[in-house]
Amino acid sequence: MSRVSAVLAEDEAPQREALVELLGELWPELELCAVCEDGLSALEALAAHRPQLAILDIRMPGLSGLEVARSAIAGGARVLFTTAYDEYAVRAFEAGAVDYVLKPLRRDRLELALERVRERLQQRQAPSGLPERLGPAESGTLQWITAQLGDSVRLVGIEEVLYFQSQDKLTRVVTGQGEALIRTPLKELVAQLDSQQFWQVHRSVVVRVAQIRAFEKNELGRHELCLRDRPERLPVAQAFAARLRSM
Repeated sequence: MSRVSAVLAEDEAPQREALVELLGELWPELELCAVCEDGLSALEALAAHRPQLAILDIRMPGLSGLEVARSAIAGGARVLFTTAYDEYAVRAFEAGAVDYVLKPLRRDRLELALERVRERLQQRQAPSGLPERLGPAESGTLQWITAQLGDSVRLVGIEEVLYFQSQDKLTRVVTGQGEALIRTPLKELVAQLDSQQFWQVHRSVVVRVAQIRAFEKNELGRHELCLRDRPERLPVAQAFAARLRSM
């Protein structure tokens, strides 16, 4: 990827210095146009440089990172938040962040967040705030999901999802990088998914069509799907078998 411009805002000097150093190691092509100590300075830097990325501490003197993010997104920038408070995660995503990283910063977690930023930049999609944590886009199909991963919350783009599967009273969201759980029932998700991209092949499974590698019977004579990017096999109900045979 070509050089990417960024503005960084962090009010604590040790954290700011550590972050600048880590960014230099993990993303040498990243060009820091400005390194700011408070929200107001960050806002001024955004206006002056119009960067592609804003890396913002959520709690800063004057203007908070959440307030600064509104201007960053309006100017077309992606936003990555840093915070010492995990309870800000959902608010970060609602503000339109690509990801957030907890302090004290961990190298592996920051590296993962930066990879997500690069993916979003390559998609060339305009960032937008999320008025709902789980909801349809204007086209009527779901675009984003806020999912629980252990003790953290992550924003998952629908383009990352390989399949959904009911699990007790929750729904598993399986991607190429792992899986997460959401509370939305599968039957509610189906109504919001693009039917050209996702098929419900079983009462408990909805799969991305492009992920289907093979359709076959197991040793018990039951239909199953083999996926392109996952080793597990997914069950197929008899009612959906006819559609899959026509592929």
